[in-house]
Amino acid sequence: MVELGFDARRGGFHLQMECRFASEWTVIFGPSGAGKSTLLRLLAGLEIDGRARPRQARVLVDGRTLTDSARGVWLKPGQRQTTMVAQQAALFPHLSVAANVGYGLADLDGAKRSAQVAAMLELVGAERLQDRRPRDLSGGEAQRVALARALAPQPRLLLLDEPFSALDGTASDALLVRLKEWAHEHSVLTVMATHDATDALATAAEVALMQDGRLAALGPAAEVLAGERARLRERLGG
Repeated sequence: MVELGFDARRGGFHLQMECRFASEWTVIFGPSGAGKSTLLRLLAGLEIDGRARPRQARVLVDGRTLTDSARGVWLKPGQRQTTMVAQQAALFPHLSVAANVGYGLADLDGAKRSAQVAAMLELVGAERLQDRRPRDLSGGEAQRVALARALAPQPRLLLLDEPFSALDGTASDALLVRLKEWAHEHSVLTVMATHDATDALATAAEVALMQDGRLAALGPAAEVLAGERARLRERLGG
């Protein structure tokens, strides 16, 4: 379970919301500019220093406090058992694909690290890319590798920001199915931001609908996105 509360301003944008994600897979849905990426960055602890620090912030994962501005608790990203896949892959350009995926596995010995890297690359369908450099990858390949890197440490909380935007529909759907199965098997709580209703409906997830930095609705995808589903059916001819 993820409990959160934020009051944060970024220029003229104001994000203010408080809620609880009780499902193991939650989709943050809303149009561009609704605050989805800002919310994920706050959950990841990427905006807790200096002027980027929100006025009020609270994040608990399964009862463990990651952020509590009232108590002065601001765990750094590396302390949170949380990984994030942003819209841009942001791979280390000087490292091979395998070295990128294994970057967060320094606590494992060589054999175990290699086995985990191979398993994660196979999961995302990128096993043949392990010796390449990021400059030699397509956009979709880079996104697969970035996802593998985020999964490798087996975080408690996985944050995904439009993670399949460079993949075509068929590849995205297949990867989403595999990822959800893996997350369930390894008890990884997942929060995914998207503006594509099909992603939310396909996973039968809990959906948090965001509008202008506020939580407009929270509940089962079939209920929260009933209007979006009707529009999709109409567009597809029934």
